[in-house]
Amino acid sequence: MTYLAEQSDIENDRYAFSYHVTITNAGNVAAQLISRHWIISEAQGEVREVKGLGVVGAQPLLKPSERYTYSSGTVINSPSGEMRGTYQMIAEDGTQFDAIIPTFLLAMPRVLH
Repeated sequence: MTYLAEQSDIENDRYAFSYHVTITNAGNVAAQLISRHWIISEAQGEVREVKGLGVVGAQPLLKPSERYTYSSGTVINSPSGEMRGTYQMIAEDGTQFDAIIPTFLLAMPRVLH
């Protein structure tokens, strides 16, 4: 996670962050990322959900042991918050499953001790 000072506007409670994700297929069959579901929590307790197809316009098909890396971003209304979520996946054999994205922190520098 990186705080984007040049895209933030502190006076108007706009704090921009970029993040980088690497997805690895740890299974034995190919699997495709179909959609995403993010839960974004802000310091004041506001929570919002983001759902959509694919990630950054792609629905990558990953063969066993293959990786897919992408970068994206979000804007929140407080200097710190957190994100977590799931990717909805479908394996080549038709099995559908959720890949869990663990919680990660969004924080501008020097906000947390």
